[in-house]
Amino acid sequence: MKILAVGDIHLGRTPSRLPSELAERAKEFGPAEAWRRSVDKALECGVRAVLLAGDVVEREDDFFEAYRELSSGVERLTEKGVEVIGVAGNHDVKVLPRLANQIPSFRLLGAGGEWQPHSIAEKDERVCIWGWSFPQRAVTGSPLPGVPFDRKPGINLGLLHCDRDGGSSPYAPVNTSELNHAGLDGWLLGHIHKPDNLTADSLSGYLGSVSGLDPGEPGQHGPWLIKVESARVARVEQIPLAPLRWETLTVDLSELGSAVEAKDRLLTQTRWLDESVSVSAGASNAVGLRVVLAGRTRFGASARAEIDSEDREDVYRGSGNRRYFIETIVSDTRPEIDLGELARRADPPGLLARRLLWLEEPEGHHERDRLVALARGRLEGLVNDPVWNDLHDEGALEPNPVERLREAGFRALEQLLTQTPELG
Repeated sequence: MKILAVGDIHLGRTPSRLPSELAERAKEFGPAEAWRRSVDKALECGVRAVLLAGDVVEREDDFFEAYRELSSGVERLTEKGVEVIGVAGNHDVKVLPRLANQIPSFRLLGAGGEWQPHSIAEKDERVCIWGWSFPQRAVTGSPLPGVPFDRKPGINLGLLHCDRDGGSSPYAPVNTSELNHAGLDGWLLGHIHKPDNLTADSLSGYLGSVSGLDPGEPGQHGPWLIKVESARVARVEQIPLAPLRWETLTVDLSELGSAVEAKDRLLTQTRWLDESVSVSAGASNAVGLRVVLAGRTRFGASARAEIDSEDREDVYRGSGNRRYFIETIVSDTRPEIDLGELARRADPPGLLARRLLWLEEPEGHHERDRLVALARGRLEGLVNDPVWNDLHDEGALEPNPVERLREAGFRALEQLLTQTPELG
């Protein structure tokens, strides 16, 4: 028996940070396309069931789009005898049950926060799925304590949307010990968008979002194909089919002969990345790059300016005409001069060098902590400005003062050294 397990889809959500041309075709790179590809893969692989681990829909207002996309996929699957089983998460606590009422062939497990088993069979293989759905958007207690899982014949798997090992949380907090001692053979979890490394021997963890929706969800994404054979989980494999992928690309500018050469190094690194992506995730149509300029060089600022002068929306066309674009550039270069030596000076570059050295110290260092506290106060004031309320979820722009200070400090130091040739 084969089963396809699909993590957070978030139908109705549009991928962010796309370049202008791709943004006009955003739906080609979003959750709906990832869901359609998952359905295609399920039919291609001949699975017996497709499992959805919650947050199938982004929000209540996405009812009609979600109905159109979900019902179309469910219909294609059930026509071929594939069962579609899911649980509600915190995003679709109300809308998914409504959709289940409108799509009779979609089976919602655990409605109202009550555990519910459902067995599927194929030839001699048996699998029982235990599901629990959010009864309301906020659930502050674990849904596991005191639940007697009366094992059914065959493999028994839990399907749950939850916050694992997250401490106090409004999203059904559970801990790993609870999962391990529940008496089931594995857990297919939703909520966290970064997938765990699931294997046949360790089938318990997060499926991850089926497609990376923003730069904060880098790397490989897609559903998981589970093969059950001889009453055991024989194989677990992630199917990388996300239409959009995000990657961090570090370009070392050490020993750079001129600022223009930075573009050659970026192109070489992108070409190498495409070779890797082609092997692991050939389905991606576009890849967004977070380019980190690193290394010791006197050309940090000018190298960035050279890259900025090019078309960042289309930097490379890889195999299958895969499009690479730069989402952001992070300057993490260091001057070729030694900071310790520079910090002994009493001029502005020396004063700045001392502060950069303080940032390398661990927490508890007086000067380091003072700088961080000052920066955090300034940044939190900006982040919490009401003007941004409609642009991000609470906490989404949590500042990282050390990284921000370090990046800004080295950029300023580079400019100072350029103005003081005898130091640079």
